[in-house]
Parts: sequence; C-alpha cells; structure tokens
Amino acid sequence: MVRRLIECVPNFSEGKNMQVIKQITDAVESVEGVKLLNVDPGNATNRTVVTFVGEPELVVEAAFRAIKKASEVIDMSHHHGEHPRMGATDVCPLIPIAGVSMEECAEMARTLAKRVGEELAIPVYCYESSAFRPERRNLANCRSGEYEGLSRKFADPQWKPDFGPDKFEGRVVHTGATAIGARDFLVAINYNLNTTSTRRANAIAYDVREKGRKLREGNPITGKVVKDENGKDVWIPGTLKGCKAIGWYIEEYGIAQVSMNVTNITQTPVHMAFEEVVAKAAARGIRVTGSEIVGLIPKKVLIDAGKFYLEKQQRSLGISEDEIIKIAVKSMGLDDLRPFDPKEKVIEYLIEDKAKKRLVDLTAAGFVAETASESPAPGGGSVSAYMGSLGAALGTMVANLSAHKPGWDDRWEYFSQWAAKGQEIVAELMFLVDEDTNAFNRILEAFSMPKSTDTEKALRTEAIQAATQYATEIPLRTMRVAYSAFDLLEAMVKDGNPNSLSDAGVGALAIRAAVYGAYMNVLINSADLKDIIISENLKSEAEAIFEQTREREDSITDSLFKTLKSR
Repeated sequence: MVRRLIECVPNFSEGKNMQVIKQITDAVESVEGVKLLNVDPGNATNRTVVTFVGEPELVVEAAFRAIKKASEVIDMSHHHGEHPRMGATDVCPLIPIAGVSMEECAEMARTLAKRVGEELAIPVYCYESSAFRPERRNLANCRSGEYEGLSRKFADPQWKPDFGPDKFEGRVVHTGATAIGARDFLVAINYNLNTTSTRRANAIAYDVREKGRKLREGNPITGKVVKDENGKDVWIPGTLKGCKAIGWYIEEYGIAQVSMNVTNITQTPVHMAFEEVVAKAAARGIRVTGSEIVGLIPKKVLIDAGKFYLEKQQRSLGISEDEIIKIAVKSMGLDDLRPFDPKEKVIEYLIEDKAKKRLVDLTAAGFVAETASESPAPGGGSVSAYMGSLGAALGTMVANLSAHKPGWDDRWEYFSQWAAKGQEIVAELMFLVDEDTNAFNRILEAFSMPKSTDTEKALRTEAIQAATQYATEIPLRTMRVAYSAFDLLEAMVKDGNPNSLSDAGVGALAIRAAVYGAYMNVLINSADLKDIIISENLKSEAEAIFEQTREREDSITDSLFKTLKSR
C-alpha cells in the first residue's frame, strides 16, 4: 500500500531572528510523525521558507500550530523585507507527494484555512487549486497591495478574505493576512547578476516571466500604457510559461537578482529557465554569475539539468547520479553564493529512511564481511545480484571510455546511449541485492507467525507460501535483468574501445555468474511451492534464460579471445 504523504512549505515573515524562527519550527516538530526537512532563512528578504512532510492529517495539524505560533511571535506592523508579503505566515501551500490527489489536497487546504480563520482570527485567502474564485488562483493577486494595502483591500467586496476577519483592526494589524492553498511543486530560484541595478534586474524579469510587461507607446519604460478596446492594459507576454519573476537588490550579497518561481517544471524545466535568463541578461550586457535554490527541489530538477548540459558538451549521460547532479550544480552555478549540498536540498534524499540499513551502502570489505558472517543473509541471491551489477558496471565503463575516446567524437551519442542503459541495469540489480535479502526475511517472518488455532495455522501457511513465491520471483527477476546486460557487453566487445576489451569480457563472465547463481536460487525456493503450476512456470522461464546465457556468454568470450589472441 502506498503511504499517503503531503509536503507543506509555509513562508514566514521573519528571516533574521533565529530564536523566533526556532519557536515556529518547534511547533512543527511538536506533531509526532511529521518530518522537518528544511529551514531556509533569508536576511535581506526577512523571510524564512520551512519545509516539512508527513501523512496529510499530521501535516495539516503541524501547519496550524506553526501559523498559530507565527501569529504570536511576529508583528507585521514592524516588518520590512525585500520580498512581497502580507502576513506573519505569508503563504502556506500543501503539495501532494504520494497517495494523495490534488483535489484531496485542495480540500485539506480549505479545511485548514477555515480553522485558521475561525480559531486564530487571521484573514485567509485560498489560492491555487483551493481557490474559490478564478482570480484568486494566482498568489500575486491575493497578495497585491501587500501588508500595507490590506485595509483598502478588505474594503473592496471583491477582495474580502475567504475566512476570518475582514477588518484591518485589532489583532489583524499584527498578524496580517495569510494565503493557504494546494499546488504542484514550485521551484524558487534566484539568478545572480553582475550588476547592482534593480531596474535592469526587473527588465530581465519582465523579459522572461509569463506575465511579461505592459505595452507602452514609444519609450518602453516611460511611454504611455497602451489600452485595449475595453480600456484594460495591453501586456507583452514573456518567454517562459509558468514562471513568475521580479528583480531586486540583495544587500547581503551586494548584487541584484532575478527572483523566479517556476510553477510548472514540466512545462518549463529549471535549466531552460536558467538558459533563458542568461540569454536575456546577455542581451542587456549583463552576466548571470550563478543561481540559488530557495527551499527544496525534486531530484528530477537536477537530473534533467545535468543531462541537458552533458548533451551540450557531447559527453556520455551514462554516469552516476551523483556525477550528473554535480554537473547540474556547476552548470547553473548553484554554489555561487554558498555551498550547495544536494543531500540537504533534494526532497527524495531528505525523506530517505536513514535508519534502515542497506547492503549496498556497505563498503566492499564490509559486504564481504557481512556475507562471511554466521548470518544466513546476504546469501547467494544477493551476491548473484551484486555480481550482475559489477558485470553491467564494467560494460558501462567501456561505453563511457569509448564515448570520450579521442577521434571518436562523432560516435559519442551511440556510446552514451549504451552507458545510460548500463546505468539503468546497474541500478536495478543494486536494488535486487537488498530485495533478495528482504525476500528471505519475509519467509522467516512468516514462519514466526502464531499457529495455535486452525485459523492461525491457515494464515501462517498462506503467508509462508506467498513469501516463498516472492523469494522465487526475485532471483528470477535478477536473471532477467542481468541477462539484458549481454546486449551492452556484446556491443562493447564489437564496437567499444579496443583497449578495454578485457573489461567487457570480465563483465560477461560476471553476468554469467549472476544468472547461474540466481537460477540456483529459483530452483531451491520453487521446490517449496505447493502450487505446482506457479512453480513450473517460474522454473520454465528461469531455465530458458539459463540456457540462453550459456550461448550468449560463449559467443561473447569466443569473439573476445579470438581478437585478443590475434593482436
């Protein structure tokens, strides 16, 4: 069953006083089961972005407590900062992560907004997917006029809050208003410019943001705004869809920035937004020296960026995830102003269960020691998967060496595709290293189930059979995946760097060992299956792969030895 998870990324109007920020994050962490992922204060913006995840009901409760605490420790009547804002908790979005639809998230946001309005007496606007009116989907509309304009805003019947007080008086003077909503992943990124001019930074922002700039007669800055037939301003759209941007000066860094929210990373990938800002800045004689990510990002953002820049360099994409991310960081200058640690900025890394021990995280010596210990796991199945990963890794290495071989520049893409395929095989076999051990542990757990009554005995027998079938299916999966590496190794023996032929040959031997070892595990585990049809089907497929492996490995090594002996 998929665990239901949502993320909450509230922005609080305090970025300098860490004691105040700590009180707010303590309120978040007071809800057991919620994981605080990131706290990102900004001195110049006087604003802190907080990120936490968990099961929906727990996250909503943590959000309420954080909003309550912020209303107690932040006084908006004394707040100043570079970023637009209208409340102590300026904005509080809920974001579906797993097992939760956007519609469900929107209803949760509305429920939270109602509670904040009624119990805390804070004016609340519902925005994005939780908006009650189309014009309120856009956060910029909800926040227009900022804190200083709330009194006038509340007086307009069209802009009375969805929940809470609609008078700028009493406690509201201190808390301001809050926007609560549900949205997709939003990437907040600032582009660093080699200028101190806010006006020029804004000009670049207007060039690229989807909203664009107002059309003017004559001078594009001071000219009269052009109106349409209905008397409304005419706008020239910017070049990037799903992007909002403004320019500002950051005293802390002594530079101007283009500050951007990318609201749809599928429509406009972050690296493409970066490239467009670079181009528009260059057209105005300005250079982008780097960028900074505010808050957290999905891993996909960096992986897609890294692959984009590797392709531009005509380099192989079949390298490790860590190396791809490193290319992304350096290409977009994410470490320009401060160190950038993906382990602290990427959502997937932060929600990993660090307490869970994995065999693949051991050192090579540690894996050998664990295998040699008196524990029955890891056993032959896990070792077979690991040997397969090494065989595929050797093929991938040959592909990468071939992609970068001098004089073979016109073939880099061919070898890059093979290397990328090799990395996929390696990744799946590495997963199977631990999953084979997990499958064995399932059998042990099933055998430990109670068996005092007939019902308990029946449930125990059913669980044992299900676990045994899974323990047979996993090594069969190892056979399938390992066998697929022969295509890679055969191509590398035929077309790869001739100086690495022996590496491809060793890879083929490792794949044969992986398939043979996994086949043995299929046979021994399937023998305990009571369902003869399932057992025979699993063994039949395994035997076919086993026989094909003999032929493929013989073909590859025979060809290899023939070449080596003729040199």
